[in-house]
Amino acid sequence: MITFLIFIAVIGVLVLVHEWGHFIVARRSGMKVEEFGFGFPPRLFGIKKGETIYSINWIPFGGFVKILGEDGGSRDNPRSFGAKPISARLKVIIAGVVMNFLFAILLLILGNFFGLRIGLFDQEMIDKARDKKIQIIQVVPESPAEKAGLSVLDEIIGFKEKAGEFFYSDPVTVYTSTIEEVQKFTLDHAGQTVIMVLRRGSGEDGLVDAEVITRANPPQGEGSMGIAMALTGVVSYPWYEAIWRGGYDTMTLAYNIVYSYGLLFKTLFTDGKLMGEVSGPVGIATITGQAARVGFSYLMQFVALISVNLAVLNIVPFPALDGGRTLFLLIEKIKGSPINKKIEASLNSVGFALLVTLMIYVTIKDISKFFTV
Repeated sequence: MITFLIFIAVIGVLVLVHEWGHFIVARRSGMKVEEFGFGFPPRLFGIKKGETIYSINWIPFGGFVKILGEDGGSRDNPRSFGAKPISARLKVIIAGVVMNFLFAILLLILGNFFGLRIGLFDQEMIDKARDKKIQIIQVVPESPAEKAGLSVLDEIIGFKEKAGEFFYSDPVTVYTSTIEEVQKFTLDHAGQTVIMVLRRGSGEDGLVDAEVITRANPPQGEGSMGIAMALTGVVSYPWYEAIWRGGYDTMTLAYNIVYSYGLLFKTLFTDGKLMGEVSGPVGIATITGQAARVGFSYLMQFVALISVNLAVLNIVPFPALDGGRTLFLLIEKIKGSPINKKIEASLNSVGFALLVTLMIYVTIKDISKFFTV
């Protein structure tokens, strides 16, 4: 329940930030905003303040700003969307994307100032960091680690054993402080069942035991358990350095997301299948809960990541997205007249249907994982 509430709060903040961008620029451009909605219809309830209805809708995964004349009508009304110059309309459309980028920059500026947990890959960073941990950063599908319930962000404390042999009763904990010690222990116990001591929260309540049946002859590159680990630590910077690092980190996130989407669509069109794991609302909610359990710093980084991801996805020139609407306006600018509204509406309807279908598909995949042994 807590995970669900955190997830709804995160989605709510990101939607409000994105739609507020559209809303505020439309208002400043002199357009009439008829409705500012959280979620998609049907409407649960709404409050009218001034000329705008502020609504809460039944489908919570999104939001919208309804502007007079957005569908191409009411062009004779000077306050309609269609009556404004193309430059003004473009500003309204891309304002949501810009706000998501700015929000991510703000989060990462604060994170860099107060301290973000990052991977430590050189001695300078190791010396600078505090609260160092060995954490799982990848769990290979169908591996012993996945079957044992190990998760990304789990901290590895050590293993339980006694007198060199594994016991289920009264074992002692062999603590590990380096990745090399974890690797040596699992190598020495390859092909055996080991109990890993993990931390998934704060205090003693955050400690959990996981039985892992290690592999004596694992696939190349996977290791006996099927995990990837990293030494992480909390690093903070002075305010003047945190500012530029926030912007730099956001641009780095954007580059990696664009690159990942490129690979995803490449494999989709060349191999006819999705590359890797694509998460829907259920998968994102699960990761949000994991990030929240291990600390506010992780949650803040994750929200920044989702915000940049939302910005990149929205700018893709696909019907029903901001990028698609931008493309239609650019075509209108080139040809000197608006695109046929029936054609535009049809393309947007098809695009929206495809997006909903993809969401349903990945949601079913996410849910099916909970029933996979």
